[in-house]
Amino acid sequence: MRTFTPEEQQFILEHQQQDVAQLMLQASRYPKLPVQKLVQQIKARQKASTKLQTWVAHPQAVFPVALSVEQSSSEATAAYKASLLQGELLIDLTGGFGVDSFYFAKHFAQVVHVEQNTELQEVAAYNFQLLGANNIQSIHTTAEDFITKFKGKADVLYLDPARRGNHDQKLHLLQHCEPDILHLLPQLLQKANTILLKTSPMLDIEQAIQELGYVAQVWVVALQNEVKEVLYLLKPEVPAPADALRTAINLLPGAAPQLLSFSRAQEDAATPDYTDPQQFIYEPNAAILKAGAYRYLGQHLHLHKLHPNSHLYTSAQLIIDFPGRSFKCMGVSRYNKKELLKHLPGKKANITVRNFPESVADIRHKTGIKEGGHTYLFFTTDMHQKPIVLICAKA
Repeated sequence: MRTFTPEEQQFILEHQQQDVAQLMLQASRYPKLPVQKLVQQIKARQKASTKLQTWVAHPQAVFPVALSVEQSSSEATAAYKASLLQGELLIDLTGGFGVDSFYFAKHFAQVVHVEQNTELQEVAAYNFQLLGANNIQSIHTTAEDFITKFKGKADVLYLDPARRGNHDQKLHLLQHCEPDILHLLPQLLQKANTILLKTSPMLDIEQAIQELGYVAQVWVVALQNEVKEVLYLLKPEVPAPADALRTAINLLPGAAPQLLSFSRAQEDAATPDYTDPQQFIYEPNAAILKAGAYRYLGQHLHLHKLHPNSHLYTSAQLIIDFPGRSFKCMGVSRYNKKELLKHLPGKKANITVRNFPESVADIRHKTGIKEGGHTYLFFTTDMHQKPIVLICAKA
């Protein structure tokens, strides 16, 4: 792996905020520097600036191609994931850039980082030493080859299968990812007490539980209300299929995470209470919606639902610390341009569609309502199967 001279490092640091296309046009001004390689580093650092601050902050850190940075976990999700487990030995069979391995190393005595891409493995190993993660051993091989030759037993095997096809298309089904976890699973269960699997947020949770078996717990992890990953904890002794505990977590900067845990049995047993919109309206965070706590959430927090498929909730009194967004309902309108614009002097509003036959783009086109302002419009369907618009302000 090629590291950078002090002059090259200085170039990267001085220009890491600049437009990379403009830098390439100015390459002739720096005849003694490999500007193209340095611009690749700058581009990767820019990609990493909001999610991998520890690496970006170190002037000697080396980055792989920007796509590998884009596909890596953020520090926030990696830190949360690592906090779920601890022990002597964790093996990261799909190590990549090494962000997850780095954070697992804070909770395990030893971590083995396995990566099949030569450049990526060398970059990760170099950065581990640079960042002082001396309890990580990095190995260049495939997950399949490593697990076949591994004679011991780990506390945890961690896998985040690659979800890009030969033509760079995004994949999400377990059998389409690399490695094929379903094919490898019998071997994995013999080599560890626990398996932690990270999958695409697009994968259906119930389908994954049925296909995997042995699932003891599921975490749906969102970062600032965007679902980033779904984690499955597998144990050899868990019967298949089991009613795995599901935890929806929304990580928020500078605030306590929003957390909700429930089982499938609790969701199925919950009895929703439907009503017309009351003084306050609630929209669950993305992790809860992905986890499927549609009925349990309302019963757990003593909230009413507006419709079985709308997944909006209401109450007469404000629920403090609701896991999502809370609004004060200022009124209810028909879907009528003239009627709606009476409530919008500036013709601006933030629009959300929940269980409604038209898209946000269609609504804006028909009504002329621009994006922005302090009014929030929820286009939805009520308990009487009628389309309505909730006119709200943040609570």
